[in-house]
Amino acid sequence: MKNLDELRKLRDEARQVLDQRGGKQRVRVTVCMGTCGIAAGARDTMRAFMDELAAAGLGDVAVTAAGCAGFCEKEPLVEIEIKDEKPVRYGHVDPAAVRRIVREHLVQGKIVSDLMFA
Repeated sequence: MKNLDELRKLRDEARQVLDQRGGKQRVRVTVCMGTCGIAAGARDTMRAFMDELAAAGLGDVAVTAAGCAGFCEKEPLVEIEIKDEKPVRYGHVDPAAVRRIVREHLVQGKIVSDLMFA
């Protein structure tokens, strides 16, 4: 860091990440991050959600991590919980699927049925 402005920018970025990871937002996105999920690419999935939500300007979405959900063959697994709606679970969520989920489900309100895992 070379000046106070760089420090402030770093602080603001850290606050944004913390806000996305918890709090009382309208939507909670939970990425399963057990060893099976990580091996299947859950870290890239988590990173993609953070990037896509920021790009879409969705500040009312919390992104959290969970352990293994017990469906290793469907990893990376993601659960979307929108206030007053039934949770939706998606399987095999790679960064391309993240873009669709953010655009179609979180922005347009339409469940991406071909990615759903019941």
